[in-house]
Amino acid sequence: MKILISDSFSKDLPKRLSEFGVVTENKKDVPYADVILVRSATKVDKAYIDAAKKMKFVIRGGVGLDNIDVDYCGKKGILVKNTPEASTTAVAELVFALMLGITRNVVKAHNTTKNGQWVKDLKGSELYGKTLGIVGLGRIGTEVAKRAKAFGMNVIACEKHSRPSEYAQIVSMDDVLRKSDFISLHVPLTDETEEMINKSTLKKMNDGVIIINTARGKLINESDLAEALKTGKVRYAGLDVYQQEPPAGSPLLLLENVLLMPHLGAQTYENMQRIGDMVCEMIRDFRHANPKL
Repeated sequence: MKILISDSFSKDLPKRLSEFGVVTENKKDVPYADVILVRSATKVDKAYIDAAKKMKFVIRGGVGLDNIDVDYCGKKGILVKNTPEASTTAVAELVFALMLGITRNVVKAHNTTKNGQWVKDLKGSELYGKTLGIVGLGRIGTEVAKRAKAFGMNVIACEKHSRPSEYAQIVSMDDVLRKSDFISLHVPLTDETEEMINKSTLKKMNDGVIIINTARGKLINESDLAEALKTGKVRYAGLDVYQQEPPAGSPLLLLENVLLMPHLGAQTYENMQRIGDMVCEMIRDFRHANPKL
């Protein structure tokens, strides 16, 4: 069995996978690989799948599958899996890194201090007592809600498959938009959720709301968000994902009241180890079911 590691995983993964077959990180080996491991960089579209003539199993190390044409894989008899549980803690913690970075002027304070300035009037604000609205109370949304309660925040959430939660009051999407000081997005990208943050939904929000997105960039219409940031309707945005990655040409790059990260939500040492553990287990099961490979 030939295993291609197409994107960045933990450094020890090639050695760990060697017990199952030949492991390569050379992308020229796409036509010869039985198993291909990807994260978000590799786009497993129809052309890629057709080029991967021997591929029988593709694993996405991460939460979503929107960079994989799952339907076409199904037609070709290719097994598709991901590791949704692995990244939960890493992404949930990044939400708070963004929220605290924004509210306490962390980047500006760091830059001015390094430049020899002593800017004591950088007054921030506290998370305590503020209302956090969570859009999507799945694995990551729930972990965000847990942490928000520890900060003393009032947590409300909307969830398509509504269910009781000990960490958040379940409300409508309109209530999340109208009542929140912070809004954090935690839904997959679908036809229904694409550009769910747009001119219309922004108008419903409180003046000075802070928007956090660590889910999928296309949940937000960036032009509409940029305009809301310019007018002050949105006080600040903390983003780890974008409509196009890297976000070359995005109007957000020209603004001061944004905190932007290069899609680092899952990038922790611990998470890479968890993903590696899950990948090894999946390939072990796959090898057991296909002993002739």
